[in-house]
Amino acid sequence: MMRVVTFEIGPNPPPRLDKALARDVPEAEALSRSRLGKLLEAGAITLDGVVARDPRFKVAAGACVAVTIEEAAESHIGPEDIPLDVVHEDADLIVVNKPAGMVVHPAPGTPSGTLVNALIHHCGADLSGVGGMKRPGIVHRIDKETTGLLVVAKSDAAHRGLAAQFADHSVKRRYMALCYGVPDSNDPRVRGVRGVSFEPGNILKVQSFLGRHRTDRQRQAVSFDSGRHAVTRVRVVERFGQPAVLALVECWLETGRTHQIRVHMAHVGHSLVGDPVYGGRRKLSEKLLGQAPVAAVAGFARQALHAASLGFQHPLTGEEIEFTAELPPDFAALITKLPRLD
Repeated sequence: MMRVVTFEIGPNPPPRLDKALARDVPEAEALSRSRLGKLLEAGAITLDGVVARDPRFKVAAGACVAVTIEEAAESHIGPEDIPLDVVHEDADLIVVNKPAGMVVHPAPGTPSGTLVNALIHHCGADLSGVGGMKRPGIVHRIDKETTGLLVVAKSDAAHRGLAAQFADHSVKRRYMALCYGVPDSNDPRVRGVRGVSFEPGNILKVQSFLGRHRTDRQRQAVSFDSGRHAVTRVRVVERFGQPAVLALVECWLETGRTHQIRVHMAHVGHSLVGDPVYGGRRKLSEKLLGQAPVAAVAGFARQALHAASLGFQHPLTGEEIEFTAELPPDFAALITKLPRLD
């Protein structure tokens, strides 16, 4: 099934055709600049009846545009009846509380059993199409063994609006984590770590670039001369042990890079409990923590990291909305087994 969208180029158009199209295409069509670029390449756009293919073409005001669009096709990713913890859902987006062990998107090593498979089954006909395909629009991810909140677009318009908010870092994301040691502004070792500073309220700020590790391509690494800019802030919520050897911390992201919290916490010497990649297996003192708590920490089989809150502007209504998710049972149970600092 095909449909044709027609409109005129408005006054003072941008110098490039692709930018002019993105500016003047009816907002209700939710056609992003990248989608329009693909349609140009496919010969699906005409100007005054002539096929246009060059995105750099200088178009004149008043030109009549016709865009031929193929209705959204079914996704090649199969639906799977996997239970979902749905926190919020409307016609344009869905917020879910992801469990540990679930991958967000199919990949060569995990072709099924993912959040996307579950969403395709759950949403069914409600998926209006993202990028010309009936599929959920993934705008951010959390690691397989990390739990917590994710927002996913169900329409092109929502996908474009959410992606823009993640790109300009206006989305509010807070995580809870259990780390080794206690990040503190009075610790000269932490203050001496490159990229570290402290803000009022004993807020730890870590600022660096993040990129692929030079020898292990599955890992990310801190850099100060190349990679993607990354900023993490950390606040201590609770201390455990006599004296404290573990801390429950709240982390929030100014940027959202792969493994960002895990890498930054390891960089400052406070890696996360249970993190098998970034040094989360340390020997704890039974004298300071107790035999049962030490065993509980050693037996925690994943990184102790949970995406606890998520706030953003609804891309269609403009409403500011925020969602929270309690610690999952395994994380909460671990916390109850730890002795609080008096």
